[in-house]
Amino acid sequence: MTESPRSAEMDEAETPGRLRGLPSRLLAMTAARADRVVSERLAAEGARKWHYAVLVSLDEHGPASQAGLSRRTGVYRSDLVAVINELEERGHVARTPDPDDRRRNVVSLTPRGREHLERLDRLVADAQNELMDPLSVAERALLVGLLERVLSS
Repeated sequence: MTESPRSAEMDEAETPGRLRGLPSRLLAMTAARADRVVSERLAAEGARKWHYAVLVSLDEHGPASQAGLSRRTGVYRSDLVAVINELEERGHVARTPDPDDRRRNVVSLTPRGREHLERLDRLVADAQNELMDPLSVAERALLVGLLERVLSS
């Protein structure tokens, strides 16, 4: 069953009370909004969320095999190849044979990629601020902690 255009713009005041208070519904709607806001910001720089995830992983953990990047970022290996190809074409990553196993590649962040990541970090931070604007700093920290607890259970 697909959503009608009207349901995507549903007035919360008209939403049945039993639906309005469902944490699962609120999480899903918040996640969809967050994904949209972050994706729009990244697109302004010609990037996608998987580009950002790969660049962040390389920056924080250093060079990695494609399989390692897939595990760290949650990007399927088949999709990751396309992401790495795009990042490599733009000069943001370099792919070189692994000296320990020449059958696989090691992906590393380039200086140009690090500069690009710094721009993306600012955009993602701006998106986070926009999303969390209604909350105080303490409320933001509490929300993050609560979400981490829910995800880890």
